[in-house]
Formats: sequence, C-alpha cells, structure tokens
Amino acid sequence: MSGRRTVSGNRRVFGVPPALAAAALAAALTAGCSAPGGASPTAAEAGPVRGEPAPSAASPYWVDPDSDAARQVRAWDRQGREDDAKALRRIADRPVALWPAWDAPGPEIAAAAKAAAETKKSVLLVAYNIPHRDCGLYSAGGAKDADAYRSWLGEFAEAIGDAPATVILEPDALPHIADGCTPPEHHAERYQLLSEAVDTLKAQPRTKVYLDAGNPDWIKEPSKIAEPLRQAGIDRADGFSLNVSNFQSNTSVKEYGALLSDTVGGDAHYVIDTSRNGGGPLTGDRAEAWCNPPGRALGTPPTTDTRDDRLDAYLWIKRPGESDGTCRGGPEAGTWWPEYALGLAERATS
Repeated sequence: MSGRRTVSGNRRVFGVPPALAAAALAAALTAGCSAPGGASPTAAEAGPVRGEPAPSAASPYWVDPDSDAARQVRAWDRQGREDDAKALRRIADRPVALWPAWDAPGPEIAAAAKAAAETKKSVLLVAYNIPHRDCGLYSAGGAKDADAYRSWLGEFAEAIGDAPATVILEPDALPHIADGCTPPEHHAERYQLLSEAVDTLKAQPRTKVYLDAGNPDWIKEPSKIAEPLRQAGIDRADGFSLNVSNFQSNTSVKEYGALLSDTVGGDAHYVIDTSRNGGGPLTGDRAEAWCNPPGRALGTPPTTDTRDDRLDAYLWIKRPGESDGTCRGGPEAGTWWPEYALGLAERATS
C-alpha cells in the first residue's frame, strides 16, 4: 500500500473551545505507507522555488482565533515562554483547514462560515466521510452507506450556504481506487457519490471544490489517477488537490500537477498542501516515514499568489501540529502535540 491516512480527532489540551469545535471530530491526514525515500531536497525544492513569490501576508482564507495553536500561544505567553509563543504564531496566525464532524458537520461549518464572513474571508474545509474510507485500514470508517453519505454531504453543503468556501473533497478516496486498495465492488458507488458531491457543493454559489489526487510519491504515474478524476466529475469541479498531509516538495508536486493537468485535459487547476513540506520528505528507506517524521518544517504559507496559471493556491490542509499517530513518541492520531508543532514552526523559513 502506498497511501495512508490517520484520523484527527481535533482533541484539545485546554478543555472545550467555543462553538467552532463543539461538534468536531475532524481531520484525517494523508501520508505514505511506504517510505518516501529519495535524495534530500534543496532549500529551494522544499520551500518556495526560484521565480515564486514570497507569500502574501493578506491570505484570502479565514484564520480560526481559537485554534489549538492559538490557544497554545496564549498559554505559553502566560507561562513566560515568549520565544516559543512567537515561533508558534507561524501556525496560529495562518489559516488551516477545518475537518468537520463525521456525524453532524453543520454546526461547525455554519459557525466557521459566519466568522469568516465577518472578516470578509473564505473558509477552508475538508469533506472526509466517504463509505469504506481508508480501505478498512488505519482510518477505517466513514458514512455507513451511500444514503447516509448523501445526507451528511447535503448537511455539509447547506451549512456553507452562500458563504465563500473552498472544499477539499475526500482525501485518498480516488488514490485508493488507483492503487487497488479499495475493493473493485466499491468503485462504482464511490464514483457516483463523489460526482454527486461535486454537484451538491457546486450548487452553493461561492463554493470551490477540489477532488483529491494523492501525491507524486504515491500515484507515480499521473495517467493512473486521471481516469478516476474524470469519473468523479473533475470537469465540473474547480480542480484537484495534491500532497494532502504529505511532505513532497513544491518542485516535485508542481511538476506532477502540471503533468496531471495535461492528462485530464490541459486546463485543470489544482492546489497544493504545503502545511509540512518545508523540509521535504524524510530521506532514506525509513519505516513509517509518513508518521510524525522528525526534522520537518512548515512549508509555503497559505496564499493564492502562486504565479502559476493552473496552481490556484498553496494551502495548509493538514493541520500542522496534530499527531499522525503513536509512532515516534506521538500521542493518539489527531491529538494536538505542541512540541512537534513548535519544531515545525522553528524550522520554517517563512
């Protein structure tokens, strides 16, 4: 298996936050079941490459003022850890995706959309509840059947309403078809549900939708994911997402994105998750290289200023600082891990 996801329960260390997270079970995070391997990337490969802009300070996406990172900053300020708090603001002051609850996504989405509208920003969301999720592996689960998924996705879209929003649709769902992990008997239903989801979300007047397409270290040949994207409705979506919760460098992902765009018609747009790719992937044939790899760094901060006609945005889709699992001394998957978050921030170059 080449792809792997861990569930983020959005656990908090300071007690229950306001309404934004009251319903949240939240995020699940792609990585690589097989070790990434390869040579260590240069600084230019890991972060913004030559010719790319320094990210704009005025991102169009909403920043949650009560995120785990923001709460940690306030706690460390009270404890006199001023330098650590300052470093962690590299996460707290930037927009990261929300992964709404798997039972009732509406309240969290509605609260976030309202807060975003008040600051004239767009909310970044991840829909991750497809039936037979993660091939029954580490993040097994999802909606119990097709009708339950339709109901959940309908609530998801309704809660967005006419607010500006960007939705990353079902990370891993199509790559797990492409790599053979999802059994063939589930393929037709999955294509149908994703195609319907694109239409349901796009019925909202200001919602952008990106179907997930894995990463270049997982589905190495773009042609293998192109047909799944077509069957899932890429022609009606705004594009596809790459590198969700992974560590591949901007250079390699952009090269792959251009090839995949060409393969599905030549004008398909895409977004890249740069939340943790500032140091590139863990080098060498390392076991569980996807899981809390040491020495990683925040990547390009979220921005739509990419200087690439087909690359719509660099986004922080994975919530940096949340554990991938109990490997390498980490807490349960999805739990906020402040010291790991601090390392990501301290090693960041922007």
